Amino acid sequence: MSNYTVAFIGLGVMGYPMAGHLAAAGHSIQVYNRTPAKADQWVAQHGGAAFATPREAAEGADFVFMCVGNDDDVRGVSFGDAGALSGMASGSVFIDHTTVSSELAIELAAAAGKRGVGFLDAPVSGGQAGAENGQLTIMVGGEQGDYDRTAPVTDCYARFQQLMGPVGAGQLTKMVNQICIAGVLQGLSEGINFAQRVGLDPDAVVEVISKGAAQSWQMENRAHTMAEGEFEFGFAVDWMRKDLDITLRTGRAYQARLPLTALVDQFYADVQAKGGSRWDTSSLITRLSD
Repeated sequence: MSNYTVAFIGLGVMGYPMAGHLAAAGHSIQVYNRTPAKADQWVAQHGGAAFATPREAAEGADFVFMCVGNDDDVRGVSFGDAGALSGMASGSVFIDHTTVSSELAIELAAAAGKRGVGFLDAPVSGGQAGAENGQLTIMVGGEQGDYDRTAPVTDCYARFQQLMGPVGAGQLTKMVNQICIAGVLQGLSEGINFAQRVGLDPDAVVEVISKGAAQSWQMENRAHTMAEGEFEFGFAVDWMRKDLDITLRTGRAYQARLPLTALVDQFYADVQAKGGSRWDTSSLITRLSD
């Protein structure tokens, strides 16, 4: 694979290790982070260069990757004189790994197209551990040519990636992902709480039922810590509620009924009210175990 000049904007719990994998693959990395000290720390660890604005980081890059917080954050680092798009050259590709609305993905693609820049909406699943281990699943929306150019680069932190359709399809697929996770975690919470209350050993129960039809990633990776009351695994309740808000708004726009998703979203509001905003999403069980 060719080595490229790559910009990475946003060095949070996901972006920091993702950019690290790009550096380890031999690419020349230019980074920007809202907190400059974090960018300086990354450069000290991985090499490359840190820049004061997204535009400066994007200048001269073949690919510009972004992984920030929400729609407003994406707009803030993408648009304007200091935004990444202002620094991007025709023929480069802008890839957004942030989970945002499909409407914003379409807005970004239109703005990029005016500059001759390709655009992919490419939200990820796998959490902090997936980012650190290079085992993320990437759901992509955009043009086939832009995907084909980018996939060999993102392969350094992907367990699996797939083009799902035109711009916006990646974000819509991520919404399906969050719908399914919300339902699975609520069911798992109820199952573990039930096992504890009837006097069963939750670990023994999970060892048995995970070999059958009840098996899930959440069961394999979160059941034990849920039973132990440990909720420090990266993807916070605040971020899940942000994702579910996007999903529920999109569902209303498409007249897609999401009754369970709406209910679980309110359950997460209960967790926030308990002081669990930064607990990970498996903390749903705390509503039942008090």
